Amino acid sequence: MIIPRPTARTQSLFRPDEPIVQGRALLPEARKEGARQPRFGDFEVLDFNGVVAKPANRNPAWWRIRLAGELAEPHWNLLAREVVMILANPQHETLQAHGLHFGFAPWDIGTINLNMGCLRGLIAWARSEGLDDDPAYWNVADLRRRITALRTTVKAPTLTRHVAFLKKLSLFAPALSCAWPAEDPWPGKTAGQVAEDVRDGELSTRAVPPDIWFPLVRAAWTYVHTFAPDILHALRQVEQLKEAAATSAAGRDAALDACLTDPEWKVPCHYDPEWPGDLPPEVNWSMLALLLGVNERRCGALFGRSSAASRSRRAKVLRAVADGRYHLGFPMSLVEVTRANGSRGPWHPGFDLYELSVLATTLRNAAFVLVAALSMMRDSELQEIVRGSVVEHYDAPAIASTLVKGHDGRPRKHWWISEPVAEAIAVAEAVSPHPTRVFSTLTPRAVNEELNGGHMVDSFITAVNAGHTFSGLEPIPAGTVRPHMFRRTMAMLTDQFAGSEIALGIQLKHIATRALANRATRGYAAPDATWAKYLDDAVHAARFRRLKDLYGVHSRGEEIGFGPAAERLKAAFDQITATVKARHGDARVEDDLLHKARITIRFGTLNNCLFDERNPAGAVCLENAVVPEGHAGPLEDRCRPDRCPNSMIGTEHVALYDSHHRTQLQLLQTPGLPAGRKALISREAERAQAVLDKIRGTSA
Repeated sequence: MIIPRPTARTQSLFRPDEPIVQGRALLPEARKEGARQPRFGDFEVLDFNGVVAKPANRNPAWWRIRLAGELAEPHWNLLAREVVMILANPQHETLQAHGLHFGFAPWDIGTINLNMGCLRGLIAWARSEGLDDDPAYWNVADLRRRITALRTTVKAPTLTRHVAFLKKLSLFAPALSCAWPAEDPWPGKTAGQVAEDVRDGELSTRAVPPDIWFPLVRAAWTYVHTFAPDILHALRQVEQLKEAAATSAAGRDAALDACLTDPEWKVPCHYDPEWPGDLPPEVNWSMLALLLGVNERRCGALFGRSSAASRSRRAKVLRAVADGRYHLGFPMSLVEVTRANGSRGPWHPGFDLYELSVLATTLRNAAFVLVAALSMMRDSELQEIVRGSVVEHYDAPAIASTLVKGHDGRPRKHWWISEPVAEAIAVAEAVSPHPTRVFSTLTPRAVNEELNGGHMVDSFITAVNAGHTFSGLEPIPAGTVRPHMFRRTMAMLTDQFAGSEIALGIQLKHIATRALANRATRGYAAPDATWAKYLDDAVHAARFRRLKDLYGVHSRGEEIGFGPAAERLKAAFDQITATVKARHGDARVEDDLLHKARITIRFGTLNNCLFDERNPAGAVCLENAVVPEGHAGPLEDRCRPDRCPNSMIGTEHVALYDSHHRTQLQLLQTPGLPAGRKALISREAERAQAVLDKIRGTSA
């Protein structure tokens, strides 16, 4: 039976001379007259490098779509170019003229490239299954079989991308020149549902475990703050030596003899932990040549065995080494550290020229780790940092960088930072050879400037563990650490502070109408099981320090707070004082009794809460409340400092309530207040007055 070919468009909707990039910002060079731009008629390569801004952490190949292999054949080539054109310009005027609407935002170039990979795989599979080379003869059952075949070979997120691509092609069918099946293979289902990649709402990103986090961050800070001066000084000295080095080895005998006659001068030698201990170390001939003013590539002419003069110079140097006049590595003193075994010494046994280049990379990686860990920036945002990006933002130090994820306009944003982060960026700037980027490859004239954030973290951990014997740094346990895990960890730690959600939303750049934070913000800040015990211990320790301070204030006869809870706390303190006095105890006895008293106190912005989980009766926050399953402790969002017997108004809270009360009274004088608004302000004023009355009643 002859199956008639479905009707196809005779020619494409798009002109061959049309630029593919329309309606989005071009780089300055691409805006010049006669500048190269990828056009719809380009059938071999669509290169967007230098045309549209590429994320700094992406390889140039990510921005280059090659229409090769299966996509080189004319009918598949045309289909690929049409899909690229539609994804890049869903609001194209020709599509609008034909009544076709495919969304508003143009797709990211890298994502379009990934979709071309989906198309290549689809073509190869169709041929292996014996399908017609013309997709006009395919049907939705064939497309479903394609996804069924992929289920056993790819993970759910990848499968989701393939499903989404096929659903997109069915949507694009009216705009394609081939007669692609226009029926949705999975009507009423999302790509995630088809791929069984439905998320439960929980963030999949894990926090960095505390046993890795602390030694890793401490090691990064030690490199940035303590080791960096030595590394940068050595790099500058080597650079100066190389600039001054001559290409000829002639006339260097006098310089060598002068060095050898100086009793303080020592021959640079290699450090090799596997070198036999009964033999003198190997001379670092290239470094010695540099120190004598000769290019290191000419060390063979200076100290080789090819001439009597060079053999003579070589013999003099070897005699000096045999006499013990040598220095391991570059001749400079290094910062001394205390090692795990209690000994003190230089943090490095001695680095040669190669090791110095490795240390430069390690220093860059340390700066990257520290900035990633403490700033909550994404990998793409970190690598977009350029020189001079440390600025003031609302009178606080901040990094100015480019927001990449989900923002085609690539807006400049600010991330607040601390002094260690600013120092890390300064160190990264000093190491970077790139004219603008702070985090860049250190290879001169590198063709590929891409840096992998995960690889930088792994490389730094490897370097720390390899040198911990000398550096005094704590070894970092094995485990997976990636830049996005730093964001998760720091967000979780920051969430321990009241009112942190809005600040997290700003710092994480999760923008939504709900107080500048969204569901992802709460996911990042969610507790992590690996940190639970540590955080509990840290919170208890912090509370005990504050409790001890209160005990000291009370012991001096000063006021510590007001209200029934404050009176209970004072009575407990008095009992401890009496017991210490009866035992003739000292500060250690006081600490022990404070611990054993098991005083539960939570320090807050509006009050201090003495809620006791062993005796929760009377807690106003629990009245008529539905307590979430698994929750222990008070319900902080239902706190009533004016009514609750567990509420202690500290001396630091008095000014806040006094100011709040006066503000509400002033607002009540506003003319024309709506009745509902006036009632709300009156209630706030009454609650503040109740707290102030409690303070006056206690102090009276």
